[in-house]
Amino acid sequence: MRRNKPVFKFLLIGFGVYISWLSFHEFYLKPRTHFDQSVIHAIVSFAEFHLSALGQNTQDLSRWNHPYKRHIALENSKVVTVGAPCDGVILYALFVCFIFAFPGPVRHKIWFMPAGIAILFWMNTLRVISLAWIAKVDESWLQFNHDYTFTVFVYSIEFLLWMLWVKFYSSMK
Repeated sequence: MRRNKPVFKFLLIGFGVYISWLSFHEFYLKPRTHFDQSVIHAIVSFAEFHLSALGQNTQDLSRWNHPYKRHIALENSKVVTVGAPCDGVILYALFVCFIFAFPGPVRHKIWFMPAGIAILFWMNTLRVISLAWIAKVDESWLQFNHDYTFTVFVYSIEFLLWMLWVKFYSSMK
């Protein structure tokens, strides 16, 4: 039993923190704040910024994007809508719960968690950019890439960040 104690502790802490976060998100943040809408707005705004930097024109969707942006589309293409399940908030929470629960120096956790969230946010923004581009190139590819390609991509990035933590910053070697 003693050999399984660290695993049990990790699962207990990780699961406890995740359930606490999920409860806080579902019962406080969602009904009382605009947290998810703000995250979606930031993702769409960053995606528009990067598309503009790449010389791509986006449609003016201000009639749909008020007060928070949720829709993005390149000129003459299908509109891509970013919903709460796709804002990455649960992904960020899973990442933080893993790092929080896995042994390691607090001084590294303090910078690694926000850095990981920033990387995951940027990857999610890249995902939205790609989906907007796919909607312009060939709309028939949109659903498959949304459901499979980019889900695997974003979760793979999260897994790689976890592995970085375990390999370089964890106190369990």
